Amino acid sequence: MPAISATAPGKIILCGEHAVVYGKPAIALPVIQVRTKTTILAKPAALSGKVQIIAPSINLDTDLTHLPEDHPLRKTIALVEQELHVNALPACEIRITTTVPLGAGFGSSASVTVSLARALSNFLGHPLPDSSINLITYEVEKIHHGTPSGIDNTVITYAAPILFQKGYPIKFLDVLNGFILVIADSASASSTAEMVEGVRERWQEDKAKYDQLFERIALVTTQVYEVLCKGNMANSGALLTENHHLLREIGVSTPILDQMVKAAIEAGASGAKLSGGGGGGNIIAVVSPGSVDRVSAALLSNGARNIIVTAISGKGDSTHE
Repeated sequence: MPAISATAPGKIILCGEHAVVYGKPAIALPVIQVRTKTTILAKPAALSGKVQIIAPSINLDTDLTHLPEDHPLRKTIALVEQELHVNALPACEIRITTTVPLGAGFGSSASVTVSLARALSNFLGHPLPDSSINLITYEVEKIHHGTPSGIDNTVITYAAPILFQKGYPIKFLDVLNGFILVIADSASASSTAEMVEGVRERWQEDKAKYDQLFERIALVTTQVYEVLCKGNMANSGALLTENHHLLREIGVSTPILDQMVKAAIEAGASGAKLSGGGGGGNIIAVVSPGSVDRVSAALLSNGARNIIVTAISGKGDSTHE
C-alpha cells in the first residue's frame, strides 16, 4: 500500500483577533507559503495495532500508546476513529513535518491537526468532509488554547479567505483586487491561550471599556471586509494600523511589535499591525509591489527574524454551515 499524505497551510489574521472571541467578526487568510504535511505508511509486518508517530519539529518519535490520552496528536486520532467508527488503527507509521513557525500566529497547531485528520481519514479509506475536519480540529484546539475562537481551524481547513463570526455561517471572501502582505516574525514566541486569558481577565475587571474596544475593532473589521469586496486593500492599509492601535489598547502588543509596525509604515507600507494572539508572534504589512524589498529590509533591521511575502487573492461564492 502506498503512503498516504495530506497537507494543510498556515494562516494569518488580517483583522479582528481577540474581539472575535467575544462574538465579533474577524477576517483570516490562508498562508500557503508555510505548510504541514502528514504522511502515513502502512506497516503490515509490524505488531498488530502498532502506531509509530514521528514529528521532528517537536522532537517526537514514539508509540501512540505512550502519549497521554489528552495529547493533541492522540486526541486527533481518537476523534477521527470515533467519527469513522473505527476501534483501532492498522499498524502504521505517521510522520508529521511542518514549515509553519511555532508560536508565531500562523496557526501551527490547527495546521498539524487538519493535516493529520485528513491524512488519517484518507488512509482509512473514508475521507472526511471539510465540515468534519473542522469540528475535529476545533476540539483539539481547545487543548492548545483553552477557549479558541474557531477561526484558526476554519481558515486552515477550508484554505480560503474568510469572514468568521462565532455562531454564524462561514462567509468566503471574493477579494476584488489582490494585494501583497509582508509577514514578519518577531522572533518572540507567544502563548495564544495565555494572551486570550489575559484579555478575559482585564475584560472582567472593566467590561464597559473592553466591550467598547471590541466594538471599535468590529467596526474596523467591517470596513476592511467592504474594502476587500468592493475596493482596493492596497490603498486602505491605514485600517490595519487602526486595528493595531486598538490591540495595543487591549494589552496584547509589545514594544518590539510596535517598533516593527512603525518601521514598516515608515518604509512605505500603507498599513501594518500585529497578527494573532499578540505578546510576540508576527506583524503583517500591506505593501505595493515596489515597496516589498524596502519594507522587508526595514523589518529585518528592526527585529524581524524571518519574512514571508504573500500575494492575497480570494474566491468563494458560497457559505458553508
